[in-house]
Amino acid sequence: MIVFHVAITAAEDYLTRREGYRRGHIERLQGLRAASILIGGGPAPDGKTADIFYRLQQPTQLKNALEEDPYWTGGVWTRYEPRSFAQFVEPWEMVPVVLDGSRKVTLVEGPVIDHDMAQLALIEMRGAGRVAFGGFFEGGQTLVLVKTPDAAEALGWFTESGFWKSGELAARPLLHVL
Repeated sequence: MIVFHVAITAAEDYLTRREGYRRGHIERLQGLRAASILIGGGPAPDGKTADIFYRLQQPTQLKNALEEDPYWTGGVWTRYEPRSFAQFVEPWEMVPVVLDGSRKVTLVEGPVIDHDMAQLALIEMRGAGRVAFGGFFEGGQTLVLVKTPDAAEALGWFTESGFWKSGELAARPLLHVL
């Protein structure tokens, strides 16, 4: 299986445009999740972008997974940029769907110093309940969904390990819908 992170850009009028498509979009995502294709994700608090994580057998399946979504066909999403993980730490459980924006998390992204130790640290952070899932791209970049809305706290966990380039780590908010 191949795990993809997809960075999505939404239309300028995202909030009004999505209303006619939201129910179909959520139902589709829940169906993909039930089929073990969708791992999770959600929008940025301002709704201008979204980050979604898919698990697929073939890279060619990604286009259909995205472009058959009501948000894509309805013009709510205007652009997407996929990246495949070289290694991925799976979630232990699928969280319930939360549509009200109350599950705020942080995405942490940046390069590693020591890949093998960073992988172990990431697994330990998941075990400690700090990380939902995430992984490593070719070239040593990391992208992780961290279970705190506090960016400084999230960055601190990675910096304290000593296995990431702390000055090059970035954090951004996400509303973890599913």
